[in-house]
Amino acid sequence: MIRTATVNTDFKNVVVRKRAVSSVDYWLVGALLALLAIGVVLVASASITIAARQYGEPLHFLYRHVMFTALGVGLGLAAASIPLQRWQTLAPVLLLAAGVLLVAVLIPGVGHVVNGSRRWIGFGGLNFQPSELMKLCMVVFMAAYLARHADAVRTTLQGFGKPLLLLLVIAGLLMLEPDFGSTAVLAATVLSLLFLAGMRLWPFAVLAGVIGTGLVTLALTAPYRLERLTSFMNPWADPFNSGFQLTQALIAFGRGGWFGVGLGGSVQKLNYLPEAHTDFVFAVLAEELGLIGSVLVIGLFALVIARAWMIAARAEHGGNAFAAYLAYGVALWLGLQAIVNIGVNMGVLPTKGLTLPFLSYGGSSQVITLVACALLLRADYETRDARRGRTHV
Repeated sequence: MIRTATVNTDFKNVVVRKRAVSSVDYWLVGALLALLAIGVVLVASASITIAARQYGEPLHFLYRHVMFTALGVGLGLAAASIPLQRWQTLAPVLLLAAGVLLVAVLIPGVGHVVNGSRRWIGFGGLNFQPSELMKLCMVVFMAAYLARHADAVRTTLQGFGKPLLLLLVIAGLLMLEPDFGSTAVLAATVLSLLFLAGMRLWPFAVLAGVIGTGLVTLALTAPYRLERLTSFMNPWADPFNSGFQLTQALIAFGRGGWFGVGLGGSVQKLNYLPEAHTDFVFAVLAEELGLIGSVLVIGLFALVIARAWMIAARAEHGGNAFAAYLAYGVALWLGLQAIVNIGVNMGVLPTKGLTLPFLSYGGSSQVITLVACALLLRADYETRDARRGRTHV
């Protein structure tokens, strides 16, 4: 009897260990780790010249990028240890805190102006970008709102009007910085979530048209945005002024060919391509790793988005609406931002000033993106546990 009990106990322990292992989406984790590793290599390569010129230390940006990545992983682990139910409860508080920071960044002496935009708040030698935090907080808030009021969103004007009014206020604050790219990504993410929640088609089409018209109007009425649009349409018309950044990026793509010039071999990063380690890191990737490397990275992004969408679908099927909308929101946000950044680098979209998730240098973006991915993994974990009859409070 004792021996049989021991065998049964060992069998149960094996089953528990297998269940613990199956609680991790290895495809998603593997794709994220691959993108982070590629990002470290690219930042090291793309930033050597500018780091040596500005700071006298070629690896200055690499050290900081690794530090921000480690910080993002640490905060992500902390975020993933908190049940989603608590995130849902705290969603309004988090959104309010992010809104306060968006207001604070507009105050002279608090917000720092860089390249004509007041987007950063300084903390002990580090700069924090509140708009990145707002993306995460807005996704969490929308997931909580839709989990509670999905029926109202489908049937009443008030149901989908409330989040749109909130979006209008947030977009106004972002445009005061100004941050057109974050505004566009956030607006598209919120509208897409409302559509997924079942918002009727005709109000959705009208709202999408109104918001799209508003964004186009903002782009056309600001001289520097209009210049970006015209230079995007024909960068070679003024290749040494308004079209300089895009022409240099296109040259990088042309030099890369099929297999690239090799890691570290980029010429465009040598004071030719502006923002080579931030907004235009994908152009450096294309030059050094060629079409094959570019397609590989795009494939990794596609895998991350696909796995996030699958997590959302499983959560929705399991009745966990908050986890589902949270995963949908993260997938839409990261997917849209990656598409916009890569499109800008390739010259198919106007310059927006958005980083490429996981790959670009940028402390706020890297940290917040990793926290968002941790919440995505938490949603997957709780959905899998719900199938086993386990709950998290």
